[in-house]
Amino acid sequence: MIQQTAKVLWNKKVGPSCYRLGLETGRGYLDAKPGQFITVKTEDGFDPLLRRPFSIHRLIAENDKAFQGIEVLFKVVGRSTMQFSKLKPGDSLSILGPLGQGFSIQESHREIIMVAGGIGIAPLLFLAEVLAEKGMDASGCKVLIGGGTKQDLLCIDDFKTLNIDTHISTDDGSCGHKGLITDLLEAAIEENKPDIIFACGPHLMLKAVAGIANSRSIRCQISLETIMVCGIGACLGCAVRVKDDSGKYGHVCVDGPVFDSRNILID
Repeated sequence: MIQQTAKVLWNKKVGPSCYRLGLETGRGYLDAKPGQFITVKTEDGFDPLLRRPFSIHRLIAENDKAFQGIEVLFKVVGRSTMQFSKLKPGDSLSILGPLGQGFSIQESHREIIMVAGGIGIAPLLFLAEVLAEKGMDASGCKVLIGGGTKQDLLCIDDFKTLNIDTHISTDDGSCGHKGLITDLLEAAIEENKPDIIFACGPHLMLKAVAGIANSRSIRCQISLETIMVCGIGACLGCAVRVKDDSGKYGHVCVDGPVFDSRNILID
């Protein structure tokens, strides 16, 4: 875990309210894992006071493969993210990371389904790129990308560049399947039962994905999206119930954000 000042390399608008923010970090993030996150704060002032968490979207390397930094994908939803959307190359941010537990990747995972809802696509592109580096056979991998409307869909071309079979759903039918992303998931499972499901997105979507996976005895790792104030387990504000009789709680920032769907209760 490193706290440092990171220089903004770029800040590109990729949707009506979504941005890709490139940050120069040096080699401290070279071993970051898909699913881990950083917390971010502007360098000047105390408004807003608290840091904001963002999944690591991908690693940045120059053309000669020299490691340069990380990229995050974020959506403007409040005052902090509005400030971040106005950052320009050369500006700086205070960042802390890499934090949390990422996705667990095993060589036995040959048939893979990734499920992304909205901005939940952020850590899954990083995961897909790491799988590709490890020699993943793209023919055994599918990504399901869902959103409320066509405007909510992100990173489609990135997955297609990796030759990953890409399926789309929107609630309003403006792109792809009209309906829930879980419709696509159930159809994909019927076609070919996967070794594992990786998912990130809204709470209700993750609850449904975990239910589908658990009922079919399919391994499933979900990356929870929640408010994480400190990012290091000190404030205890991101508690999640553990699935046993102990009555204990885990914490998304240190025990997650990635969890085995069999081990937690999603209310």
